[in-house]
Amino acid sequence: MDMSMQPVADDRQLLRDIAAGSRQALSELYTRYQRPLFNYLLQLTPDYGLAEELLQDTLVAIWKSAHSFEERSSVQTWLIGIARRQAHNTLRQRKIPLTYESEMETMADIEPESGDFTLATIAREELAAAFKQLAPVHREILALIFVHELSYAEAATILGVPVGTVKSRLSNARRALRSLLDAREELKK
Repeated sequence: MDMSMQPVADDRQLLRDIAAGSRQALSELYTRYQRPLFNYLLQLTPDYGLAEELLQDTLVAIWKSAHSFEERSSVQTWLIGIARRQAHNTLRQRKIPLTYESEMETMADIEPESGDFTLATIAREELAAAFKQLAPVHREILALIFVHELSYAEAATILGVPVGTVKSRLSNARRALRSLLDAREELKK
């Protein structure tokens, strides 16, 4: 979900225009970010209709809170953070668990920084099965870093935790995923 292709200044100006009440600016922001935000929301819930509803809730929240954008993060980070909060609030109210399964289609094509462990060499089905066994906190951090290609700082902003916590969660998630994959390999022997 690399949303960074749009000029940063333009995105920030759109938010300033939205804060000033421009519906045209909101429409432009929606055009730019609707697909990646919707895909992100689909990762949190497998229900297509609910993801559409969450996207609309996210747009309403953007409209209401554009004035609060302080430009301390990228527009992308700010938007994902709003989408995440909308999803978590709605899912918690409806007592629906979060899911992070659909990222696996993207994750199987990504090579992590780690030299000795390459996700791309593992069969997609095995990776998806192991990913589903991870704790939600591990699935979420892997998705934010590898699928959505956020920096540690951006992920920290979205999750509301220090960068060190992001690094720790990512390390633990990689270790847990590797352990699950190793166990699956042992079962094959």
